[in-house]
Amino acid sequence: MFQSLRSRRAFLISAGAGTLGARLPALGQDEAAKPRRPRVAAIFTVFRFRSHAYNILENFLGPYYFNGELVDPGVDIVSFYADQMPADDMTREVADRFNIPLFPSIEQALCVGSDELAVDAVLSIGEHGDYPYSELGQRQYPRKRFFDESLAVMQRSNRFVPFFNDKHLSYRWDWAKEMFDITQQHEMPLLAGSSVPLAQRRPALELPRDVEIEEAVSIHGGGLESYDFHGLEVLQSFVEARSGGESGIAEVELLVGDAFDEARRSGRWSQELAGAAMSAETDMKAKRRLPPRVGLYAARPRQQPTYPAPSRPDGDYAICLTYKDGLKATVLKIGRSADRWNFACRLRGESKPVATAIFNSPWGNRGLFKALSHSIQYLFVEKKEPYPAARTLLTTGAVEAVMHSYARHSKVKTPHLEFAYQPIDFKSHREYGKSWQVITHETPQPSRFEPRPRSH
Repeated sequence: MFQSLRSRRAFLISAGAGTLGARLPALGQDEAAKPRRPRVAAIFTVFRFRSHAYNILENFLGPYYFNGELVDPGVDIVSFYADQMPADDMTREVADRFNIPLFPSIEQALCVGSDELAVDAVLSIGEHGDYPYSELGQRQYPRKRFFDESLAVMQRSNRFVPFFNDKHLSYRWDWAKEMFDITQQHEMPLLAGSSVPLAQRRPALELPRDVEIEEAVSIHGGGLESYDFHGLEVLQSFVEARSGGESGIAEVELLVGDAFDEARRSGRWSQELAGAAMSAETDMKAKRRLPPRVGLYAARPRQQPTYPAPSRPDGDYAICLTYKDGLKATVLKIGRSADRWNFACRLRGESKPVATAIFNSPWGNRGLFKALSHSIQYLFVEKKEPYPAARTLLTTGAVEAVMHSYARHSKVKTPHLEFAYQPIDFKSHREYGKSWQVITHETPQPSRFEPRPRSH
């Protein structure tokens, strides 16, 4: 059980999770009785409609729903830094409306106009924007630069504050490992990774600690690298609970085209598991009568990118992983759907697989960021990882290995990923579906950045 947060937010746990959590002071309770709220610098690549900065910050600048209850962020955003501001960017308008100073550098955003570190945490959102690609076809988001420039301010002030890094740590393994090692050296709480493992599971599926898993499959419907990362994080969020904890990944292979077809025919991964994972999605949609989602995302004109996208595989593909302890797992890309997140595995001694589909929200992937924001705020307030940063270090390395395998058309040995870590029970940070009884498919999505006003 997690201890109470030192703020006015309610730390809510779904009763369906089978655990109990501390309920914190309600919104609007006497401010004088509460400790100072952590001050947060928000640094991001770009802030436009439905970008990651938009989806996260709408849960930081006002109360939001988590497991069916309105909770207060418990922190204050006190500065902005935007790396790019294209024609459709919202940074200046939001900064003016919420009275948040916008600074021309990360250093100044962390110092909030002074000469020393003046924040208690850093919210780093290095996703979206117009950035070049590496030789392997990876988008070169400036996450490492954001980290390095933030670290320089902390080192100068000899104070190291919690840091959130959106998605994988870096497109380069050596940079990711350096980031992770530095946070360990300075006892600097770190959180990174995907929002998807925090979403509602339909049907509810909990793997007990020290479970014995024979094989696992994770399925997504997105693109190479960007959605592969989410698929790997979904996989890892389940299999890290197996007996002995995580042992690391020894080998990665991407199979596309004819190689994918041959591997499927030869049983390289269990068709029963893949079928169970897809059936969970079909059953979820049938039971909930989920309508086709009409997104606002594509309705807005976008600035033409400077850097043309590299070639990507046509059709379905598979990422085959062999873990150091012998576990066999596969991440499959099947069809085209931004809402497809499925998982299945076979447990030792059981004849039938267990499977679930992960439901993002009635508003699509925008809803994923409510539980993610809740976890980030826990990191900033409690100064503890809600789940292991080592998980994202492993998936970061696995994504890079996928891109090497794509370039070489061969299997990639990954001795650098053969490291162990122990899972952290993160049930209390997940959404269990009560929010989607309040926000339904009939609830109009706000098309303007409009966080709920705070109660005072």
